[in-house]
Amino acid sequence: MLTQRNLFCALFALSLIGTTATVDAKGKAKSHRAAAVAPQISRLSVSPVNQFAPGSDLVFTMEGTPHGVATVRAGNIARNIVLQETDDGIYEGTFTISSRDRLTASDTLRGSLKVRGRQTIINQPIGAASAAPTAAAATAATAASAASSTAAGATPATFIERFSVTPISKIEPGAELKFNLAGLARSKASFSIEGIVKDAPMVETQPGVYEGAYTIRRLDNFPPAINITATLESNGRAVRSRLAQSLLIEGKPPVIKNVSPHQGETVVANPVLISATFDDTGGIGIDTKTVRILVGGKDVTSSASITPQFFSYRADLVPGTTNVDVSAKDNNGKALHQAWSFTSASVAAPAPTTLPLQVTSHANNAQVGPGAVEIKGRTAADAKIDVQVQAVASIAGFFGLSQQIYTQSLRSDANGNFVFSFQPQVTVPGTRYEVSMAASKGELNKETKLVLFQQK
Repeated sequence: MLTQRNLFCALFALSLIGTTATVDAKGKAKSHRAAAVAPQISRLSVSPVNQFAPGSDLVFTMEGTPHGVATVRAGNIARNIVLQETDDGIYEGTFTISSRDRLTASDTLRGSLKVRGRQTIINQPIGAASAAPTAAAATAATAASAASSTAAGATPATFIERFSVTPISKIEPGAELKFNLAGLARSKASFSIEGIVKDAPMVETQPGVYEGAYTIRRLDNFPPAINITATLESNGRAVRSRLAQSLLIEGKPPVIKNVSPHQGETVVANPVLISATFDDTGGIGIDTKTVRILVGGKDVTSSASITPQFFSYRADLVPGTTNVDVSAKDNNGKALHQAWSFTSASVAAPAPTTLPLQVTSHANNAQVGPGAVEIKGRTAADAKIDVQVQAVASIAGFFGLSQQIYTQSLRSDANGNFVFSFQPQVTVPGTRYEVSMAASKGELNKETKLVLFQQK
């Protein structure tokens, strides 16, 4: 006869091996293996559902069975977006639309939730992705594969062998940075971009190889020396590696241009403002710590005003020829160099065959504040002056768009004075304004160029 104690022991033993038990009419225990239950997805949503421009963020939320692995895939996006469990059964993730992604509200949103080897998948239009899934949602179950074990008692050391990025041609909204990490297999990998994103997950695409991506947003700021790190966690240990390569494809280095005074020019005023522009047409950026300025053979770098866009130095010069030599390196270590000379004179020597053209306000390579920018100058009396203003804007800390914002023809007064003003429609800090002026009177012509920068 089965005693109460023996019956309890039999039921307890069966429960340890994942079964349920009943007792037949003769008091003998019978076991039934418990059926595995597929995870449930009670809600899948995305917001906003009406903004799909490159650089915009989509926020995905899934509610369902807790302690699982949740992913979503939207429209033609070629990769799964991993969601993190922020609370029991609440999974969230953010995706930034890249310039190559094409999404509409009618595209399909596919959600997947895997718990203990069982998987549930649902499909619904992105525009309807705030409603709970219906019974018609597709469900699939897959068996979990057993993880291979290490040697008895041995714990593998956590390591990162390599952390790299696929370079892009330009830092701009919608551009996608693709990161790659090689290290210990079956670990948790993530990457962080200082001031922009922290612990973004990376997916193990093959044993020991992890991939992650970040799409640049409209308001992101990527300075040249931005800190990007990867983290790999396993067995309670974490190691980190800093990205050592450039985000940009090797391009043309910046050049030194718009020098003032110009090559061969004769100036009378003293002191003389010497300046030039660092034109970042390659999008790589100048390393201001490497700038070196020689005026008349003397190193004046410490006394000059230096920014990533230009430099200026005010000098008291004796009459004669002055040589200027400027060197620097870009943020990839490429050297750039420019040398020129001009003449300073104590007394103006008018040349009747030359049409004068002088800008009296502002100084070349000066900074201007918000609002209308007024330019004053002097030339011959009743001369015609053709003016064009080109704005070169900076986006996300790098070289951006060029646009003509002002064009005008005017005449000087009886004393040769002229004045005009332009109003930028959008004032972006660091924008460069290239003001081209061409004066003409009879057969005489003279051109000059003024470069100004928008204050930050």
